Amino acid sequence: MSARIVQLGTQRLPGEGLRIGTVRRPPRGVPKSGFASGNWYDVWYPNLAPSVETMKLGQSVGSDKEWAAFSKKYRAEMNEPGASRSLDLLAALSHQTNFAMGCYCENEARCHRSLLRELLRERGAEIT
Repeated sequence: MSARIVQLGTQRLPGEGLRIGTVRRPPRGVPKSGFASGNWYDVWYPNLAPSVETMKLGQSVGSDKEWAAFSKKYRAEMNEPGASRSLDLLAALSHQTNFAMGCYCENEARCHRSLLRELLRERGAEIT
Protein backbone atom coordinates (compact mmCIF):
# COMPACT_ATOMS: atom_id res chain seq x y z
CA MET A 1 0.00 0.00 0.00
CA SER A 2 1.25 3.48 -0.75
CA ALA A 3 0.64 7.01 -1.90
CA ARG A 4 1.69 8.17 -5.32
CA ILE A 5 2.28 11.78 -6.40
CA VAL A 6 0.98 12.40 -9.92
CA GLN A 7 0.27 15.05 -12.52
CA LEU A 8 -3.50 15.32 -12.73
CA GLY A 9 -4.90 14.54 -16.15
CA THR A 10 -2.28 11.88 -16.90
CA GLN A 11 -3.06 8.22 -17.49
CA ARG A 12 -3.73 6.30 -14.30
CA LEU A 13 -1.38 3.50 -13.36
CA PRO A 14 -2.67 0.03 -12.47
CA GLY A 15 -3.56 -0.18 -8.79
CA GLU A 16 -3.24 3.57 -8.31
CA GLY A 17 -6.41 3.78 -6.23
CA LEU A 18 -8.36 6.90 -5.44
CA ARG A 19 -6.98 10.06 -7.10
CA ILE A 20 -7.06 13.22 -4.98
CA GLY A 21 -6.83 16.67 -6.56
CA THR A 22 -4.85 19.00 -4.31
CA VAL A 23 -5.57 22.02 -6.48
CA ARG A 24 -7.19 25.37 -5.83
CA ARG A 25 -9.55 25.18 -8.82
CA PRO A 26 -11.19 22.39 -10.87
CA PRO A 27 -9.88 21.82 -14.42
CA ARG A 28 -11.14 24.46 -16.84
CA GLY A 29 -13.65 23.43 -19.46
CA VAL A 30 -14.20 19.99 -17.97
CA PRO A 31 -17.69 19.15 -16.73
CA LYS A 32 -17.81 17.84 -13.17
CA SER A 33 -19.01 14.48 -14.50
CA GLY A 34 -15.72 14.19 -16.46
CA PHE A 35 -13.26 14.76 -13.63
CA ALA A 36 -12.74 11.07 -12.79
CA SER A 37 -13.14 9.64 -16.30
CA GLY A 38 -10.69 12.24 -17.65
CA ASN A 39 -8.06 11.15 -15.10
CA TRP A 40 -8.20 14.48 -13.30
CA TYR A 41 -9.30 13.34 -9.84
CA ASP A 42 -11.94 11.39 -7.96
CA VAL A 43 -11.99 13.72 -4.97
CA TRP A 44 -11.21 17.42 -4.99
CA TYR A 45 -9.28 18.35 -1.85
CA PRO A 46 -8.19 22.00 -2.10
CA ASN A 47 -7.27 21.94 1.62
CA LEU A 48 -3.75 20.89 0.57
CA ALA A 49 -3.44 23.35 -2.30
CA PRO A 50 -1.48 26.57 -1.84
CA SER A 51 -3.56 29.62 -0.92
CA VAL A 52 -4.39 31.92 -3.82
CA GLU A 53 -1.60 34.32 -2.79
CA THR A 54 0.95 31.51 -2.45
CA MET A 55 -0.20 29.89 -5.70
CA LYS A 56 0.43 33.16 -7.56
CA LEU A 57 3.89 33.31 -6.01
CA GLY A 58 4.56 29.74 -7.15
CA GLN A 59 3.39 30.39 -10.69
CA SER A 60 5.87 33.25 -11.05
CA VAL A 61 8.90 31.34 -9.74
CA GLY A 62 11.91 31.85 -11.97
CA SER A 63 14.88 31.34 -9.68
CA ASP A 64 15.99 29.05 -6.89
CA LYS A 65 15.61 31.94 -4.44
CA GLU A 66 11.97 32.46 -5.49
CA TRP A 67 11.32 28.71 -5.25
CA ALA A 68 12.75 28.71 -1.73
CA ALA A 69 10.42 31.58 -0.77
CA PHE A 70 7.43 29.72 -2.24
CA SER A 71 8.44 26.50 -0.47
CA LYS A 72 8.76 28.26 2.87
CA LYS A 73 5.36 29.91 2.52
CA TYR A 74 3.62 26.71 1.38
CA ARG A 75 5.20 24.66 4.17
CA ALA A 76 3.99 27.25 6.68
CA GLU A 77 0.45 26.85 5.31
CA MET A 78 0.73 23.07 5.61
CA ASN A 79 1.82 23.43 9.25
CA GLU A 80 -1.51 25.03 10.11
CA PRO A 81 -3.66 22.62 12.17
CA GLY A 82 -6.20 21.60 9.50
CA ALA A 83 -3.65 20.93 6.77
CA SER A 84 -1.25 19.27 9.20
CA ARG A 85 -3.95 16.85 10.39
CA SER A 86 -4.86 16.08 6.76
CA LEU A 87 -1.23 15.24 5.99
CA ASP A 88 -1.02 13.04 9.10
CA LEU A 89 -4.18 11.20 8.02
CA LEU A 90 -2.92 10.65 4.48
CA ALA A 91 0.45 9.45 5.75
CA ALA A 92 -1.31 6.89 7.95
CA LEU A 93 -3.65 5.84 5.12
CA SER A 94 -0.67 5.22 2.84
CA HIS A 95 0.09 2.14 4.97
CA GLN A 96 -3.45 0.78 4.48
CA THR A 97 -4.49 1.60 0.92
CA ASN A 98 -3.27 2.91 -2.42
CA PHE A 99 -4.11 6.43 -3.48
CA ALA A 100 -2.67 9.15 -5.66
CA MET A 101 -2.63 12.89 -5.25
CA GLY A 102 -1.38 15.74 -7.31
CA CYS A 103 -1.64 18.92 -9.31
CA TYR A 104 -1.82 20.03 -12.95
CA CYS A 105 1.73 21.43 -13.25
CA GLU A 106 3.96 19.81 -15.86
CA ASN A 107 7.20 20.38 -13.94
CA GLU A 108 6.96 18.61 -10.59
CA ALA A 109 10.26 20.15 -9.47
CA ARG A 110 8.56 23.57 -9.42
CA CYS A 111 5.16 22.40 -8.20
CA HIS A 112 3.69 22.13 -4.72
CA ARG A 113 3.21 18.41 -5.29
CA SER A 114 6.96 17.91 -4.90
CA LEU A 115 6.64 19.55 -1.49
CA LEU A 116 3.61 17.37 -0.68
CA ARG A 117 5.80 14.33 -1.36
CA GLU A 118 8.38 15.63 1.12
CA LEU A 119 5.77 16.53 3.74
CA LEU A 120 4.20 13.08 3.53
CA ARG A 121 7.59 11.37 3.77
CA GLU A 122 8.43 13.45 6.83
CA ARG A 123 5.25 12.06 8.41
CA GLY A 124 6.26 8.47 7.65
CA ALA A 125 4.10 7.89 4.56
CA GLU A 126 4.75 5.05 2.14
CA ILE A 127 5.40 6.80 -1.18
CA THR A 128 5.72 5.03 -4.53
